[in-house]
Amino acid sequence: MRETNFIIENNARHLWHPMAHPAEMQANPPRIINSGEGVEIVDIHGQKVLDAVGGLWNVNLGYSCEPVKKAIRDQLDELPYYSTFRGTTNSPLIELSYELAEWFKPDGLSRSFFTSGGSDSVETCLRLARQFHKVNGQPERTKFVALKKGYHGTHFGGASVNGNQNFRRNYEPLLPGVIHLPAPFPYRNPFNTTDGAEIAAAIGRLFEDEIAFQGADTIAALIVEPVLGAGGVIVPHETFLPLMREICDRHGILLIADEVITAFGRTGAWTGSRLWGVQPDMMSTAKAITNGYFPFGAVMISDKVAQVFESNKSAVGSIGHGYTYSGHPVGAAAALATLKETKRLNVADNAAARGEELLAGLKKLQDKHELVGDVRGKGLMCALELVSDRAKKSGAAKDVIQKVQDATYDAGVLVRTSGANVIMSPPLIVTAENVQTILTALDAGLAAARG
Repeated sequence: MRETNFIIENNARHLWHPMAHPAEMQANPPRIINSGEGVEIVDIHGQKVLDAVGGLWNVNLGYSCEPVKKAIRDQLDELPYYSTFRGTTNSPLIELSYELAEWFKPDGLSRSFFTSGGSDSVETCLRLARQFHKVNGQPERTKFVALKKGYHGTHFGGASVNGNQNFRRNYEPLLPGVIHLPAPFPYRNPFNTTDGAEIAAAIGRLFEDEIAFQGADTIAALIVEPVLGAGGVIVPHETFLPLMREICDRHGILLIADEVITAFGRTGAWTGSRLWGVQPDMMSTAKAITNGYFPFGAVMISDKVAQVFESNKSAVGSIGHGYTYSGHPVGAAAALATLKETKRLNVADNAAARGEELLAGLKKLQDKHELVGDVRGKGLMCALELVSDRAKKSGAAKDVIQKVQDATYDAGVLVRTSGANVIMSPPLIVTAENVQTILTALDAGLAAARG
């Protein structure tokens, strides 16, 4: 690798970063992360910080999970790549499909389709949902229902069902036939209430009204995150997802659970669907399936959907969809090792326990700092929403948010900001001591922003 000065001088000069303005990155180059161990990362200047972002919601087992690294090394020596398009496959992938069927059995999911990541997985769900209805003799079921503030990746299909303007506006026009319902968000909603059950019921009524207006026989699927992640860690009331499932069932609409973030333990349950006692028709996964060490994803498919495809003998049932790296043998090997280590460490229980500690600590920070308008979270998905005025719920200024992030980093913890939200999604192996480190650093960051 080139010398340190070269790397620093060329930071953001020849590289466009995701989710950022190129000019802003050139004016304020991003932090350069050079190494990681456990739950900590080290930047190019040698500063060690606790990674409360967990990479990007995905490094559940930390940065030094030797079984996963070994599986990748060994598979590279054995078979570094081969296609899984019809006619060929590989042994790790066959084993992984079996293990995933066992893992997701409580969710009613038994088949898998492999992708290169979360956006690919969402796109696959949307395409298969439309095809399911064609195979099932209802070709007019093409529309999708999604939630405002939901996030479903960056492909055109995913962007179309996204519920955040900043992921949509610059790329419009998007996919037609997408209907958005309000988010189940107690802090900000159009229903004049903070009662989660009332909000869930109100969204259910709007969903029913849209179905009546659109025609149930035109709607393919509802797509929803069990806990909304990038939209600000919005935790719905426990009645919300079961109500959506019941409405979907009554009208023949598929339910797609986008669990790119929530699968594999982050909420304190092994899946977000299981957290709320719901079985989806399809589930998009990625991120933690390989602990972030290899780009990989899987769409999990229910028996109901699988049987419609597998019993069909015509061309309409053929899957005309896939990626060059679908079922990559190195990714499959990494996923197998990750699943084994995830189960061994029982990280879901740790996420639940540490998440309660983190949320309780964040609420104390809310009592201490006027800048904090709202605190929310489930498991190791937590957020602070920063405001300039608590009564008006007006978002904090951009420079104030940046000051919180920078001062928290200087105090030894990396957090992520998205709009006015400070988001925390640390590795699921964090200790109670690590949680206190996060809270102490955030306290320092909020105090610095206050001046």
